[in-house]
Amino acid sequence: MKKYSILFICLLITLSHVVAQVKPVSISVDFKDLSIQDFVKEIESKANYHFYYNPIEFDSIRVTLSARNESVSAILRLAFRNTSFSYTIDPNNNVFLTKGVEILASLPYGIFENEKDSLSWQMQKEPELIAELTGTVEQGNLSSALENKQIQIGNKTAQFRPGNVTLVGYVRDAKTGVPEIGAAVFVESPRISTYTNQFGYYTLVIPRGPHILNIKALGIQDTKRNLMIYSDGKLDVEIQTQVLSLREVVISAEKSANVRNVQMGVEKLSISSIKQVPVAFGEADIVKVMLTLPGVKSVGEASNGFNVRGGAVDQNLILFDDLTIYNPSHFFGFFSAFNPDVIKDVELYKSSIPSRYGGRLSSVLDVNSRDGNTKKLSGTAGIGLLTGRLNIEGPIIKDKTSFILGGRTTYSNWLLKMLPESSGYKDAKASFSDLNLRISHEINNKNNLYLSGYLSDDNSNLGSDTTFAYGNQNLSMKWKHIFSNKVTGVFVGGLSRYQYNNNSIANPTNAYKMAFDIQQANFKSDFNYYLSSKHTIDFGISTIRYDLNPGTFQPIGSQSLVKLDVLAPEQAFESAIYVGDRFDLSSNLSMDLGVRYSMYNYMGPQSVNLYAPNLPKSESNVIGTASYKKGEMAKTYHGPELRLSARYQLSEDFSVKAGYNTLRQYIHLLTNTTAISPTDIWKLSDPNIRPQYGDQTSLGFYKNFKDNTIETSIEGYFKNLKDYLDYKSGANLILNHHIETDVINTKGKAYGVEFLVKKVSGKLNGWMGYTYSRTLLKMDDPNAGQIINGGKYYPANYDKPHDFSLVANYRFSHRFSASFNTAYSTGRPITVPIGKYFYAGSLRANYSDRNALRAPDYFRTDFSIIIDGNHKVNQLTHNSWTFGIYNVTGRDNAYSTYFVSEKGLIKGYQLSIFGSAIPFVNYNIRF
Repeated sequence: MKKYSILFICLLITLSHVVAQVKPVSISVDFKDLSIQDFVKEIESKANYHFYYNPIEFDSIRVTLSARNESVSAILRLAFRNTSFSYTIDPNNNVFLTKGVEILASLPYGIFENEKDSLSWQMQKEPELIAELTGTVEQGNLSSALENKQIQIGNKTAQFRPGNVTLVGYVRDAKTGVPEIGAAVFVESPRISTYTNQFGYYTLVIPRGPHILNIKALGIQDTKRNLMIYSDGKLDVEIQTQVLSLREVVISAEKSANVRNVQMGVEKLSISSIKQVPVAFGEADIVKVMLTLPGVKSVGEASNGFNVRGGAVDQNLILFDDLTIYNPSHFFGFFSAFNPDVIKDVELYKSSIPSRYGGRLSSVLDVNSRDGNTKKLSGTAGIGLLTGRLNIEGPIIKDKTSFILGGRTTYSNWLLKMLPESSGYKDAKASFSDLNLRISHEINNKNNLYLSGYLSDDNSNLGSDTTFAYGNQNLSMKWKHIFSNKVTGVFVGGLSRYQYNNNSIANPTNAYKMAFDIQQANFKSDFNYYLSSKHTIDFGISTIRYDLNPGTFQPIGSQSLVKLDVLAPEQAFESAIYVGDRFDLSSNLSMDLGVRYSMYNYMGPQSVNLYAPNLPKSESNVIGTASYKKGEMAKTYHGPELRLSARYQLSEDFSVKAGYNTLRQYIHLLTNTTAISPTDIWKLSDPNIRPQYGDQTSLGFYKNFKDNTIETSIEGYFKNLKDYLDYKSGANLILNHHIETDVINTKGKAYGVEFLVKKVSGKLNGWMGYTYSRTLLKMDDPNAGQIINGGKYYPANYDKPHDFSLVANYRFSHRFSASFNTAYSTGRPITVPIGKYFYAGSLRANYSDRNALRAPDYFRTDFSIIIDGNHKVNQLTHNSWTFGIYNVTGRDNAYSTYFVSEKGLIKGYQLSIFGSAIPFVNYNIRF
């Protein structure tokens, strides 16, 4: 009996030891600036753990953190996150702290041929490991066991065969299931790395054998997986959003994408950083934040477009979920067309434009909306001085199908009605709304579908007799297919439309409606062939059908005497095929070579004016017309576009890059203003209006400091422009049946240098940029008609040589932060009267050369404060307040200047949008 009693006691001890390992003890801590010795003593006093470490290696670290009911491994992870320190816990609760190396507390899989399936054993022992491998983790910190326990990939073999294997998978947010875009996925030995694409998908070719897979990105908790790889396989990783801690020591790693990437002139901003920048009325604005980056400018406040490296506003390709946005603004340019609550991230390509993009000369702004939460129903809402917004997202089929639905509107009309009669705006109206919908569906491991829809509507009448209404409508379907571990394809089809309807009914005899619209039907397919970590090929095709109604002018009502006027509709096809090759010639030298061949076909039915050769295009020189039937090609333009870029890495944190691009643009914006407005006309290239052509050469130096927490860069560029459209003096652009007689083809050049300093982490973060640039045009062809400024170069309307911006954010605590933004730029060019003379019995003005003088310089400073609610996990809602002041100094910046004749005198006036400080407040809620 005694024998069995002893056996029973031993069994109880063993079982209690196993249970203790399965359910680790939870403790609560509140550490403030502790040394490693005090930190260890506190944990040992609260839990049955014993620490082993070298005090000399840990003498520099100070620990400040708070945790409630967390495991010891979770507390250690919080303490050592983003540092070079590691920890290992063995089955006997011994903790080994190391620096720069890791200790494995268990033997890897497959060491003993006849052992049980260690993965199954681990899944029984580690509930959190089960959750990770089956994708059921929804909240909380993953235990260190997930990072230290080894995971088998592929079919286990008795011995390893030499050679490489392909590892693929998705990186997703553990709480929402949303893909993590741009996360670095890499192994250290040998150093092989990649980044997740727009779907959170990665492909990595690495040698067979044991590896530590690292996953790192800004805004997430760095994590790793201990792998034993036998053959090709898949590993999906769920990551945790990072809550900024207030520890004294923060060491960043693998945040050197600006140095390592081959592409130059690329700016990427997350929506979280965009929301920190104060803008007018407190609404987060993608376009306004882009204007704080070097090389990106606008003609002034409340302008709808932006200018990139000397390009016009129509030379920017703006994509929202792969479809074109022609007017990216609401409410006279005060608000962006993009709802910040549904946006994932934004990329701006200023040079080294990938070969998959085309159709514009200056830049590509690629905006991507988020996938909805695949785990649970959630949402956000916000209310400000002028706008309100609501966003709802959640699963349709959990972990497979999700949706996100977001809407915004303004209630400014009731504010305008409160204005006094003397203001002239009491009866004014100004409103906008937009609606976003995205549905994501995972068919299986190799196929995903995405449906995206976007609607916007603006309607305004600022006390005048004209009402302006315009809107965008986009609908796209995307199919992503994985052909193999190395080949993926994305197929996109969609429809997009931009239209405006302006009308006036104040005077029944002159009541009219003026309308314009352009529609696109798009299809494209993009393929990615991942040969190895050193060699990737991209290729694809695309086609766009344009259907353009250049304008109609028609009467409203039976009393109207307005005569119907309709411009003939236009049709065209723009198609392209491309291939790009990214490869590493050595560990330091990488290149990205690409060619895109584009073809444009202007189609009938159409009648085209014919002009006498070697004479200016004018109505008097028309010698006939050429008619083309429906489907008949009236004119074809085509040619290659080269995309070349190279990077030489001088050290881990210093590189030099060079690039060369050629681009063609087949569509033009005809406008009398310097910004996009709801009276502008888009015009397709035809037999009389040639497409625009441009090339850009650029060189850049990139250097990071303090473990890649501070990024610096200097980029210089030179651009040649050909066949950019400018206008003759007194040109009529609206409802012009022979517009080619009022436009002129110019050639130009743009050059500049851009400086950027960016601090990417820490309590104080932000960026500072300065740009010196010039954009000069020239028209010296006597056969084209009117020569401008004697055939000499003259500044473009948006030429602003000096531009400086500073964005700074400071986080005082988890709940309280402040942001500061300041901007300065040279005033834009203007043409002014410099004298007067009498002609035909009346006084007339004599104007200077085109754009010979400048408006006053621009300067503005903004400030905002963000107050977050508490960060408790288990509560119904999370809220925050944003308070701020736009244009703190109240500077009366000039938006435009104009001159009128009054009582025989010519008087000049300056138009300002904001002539005083504008306070704002926003309340945001997340549920």
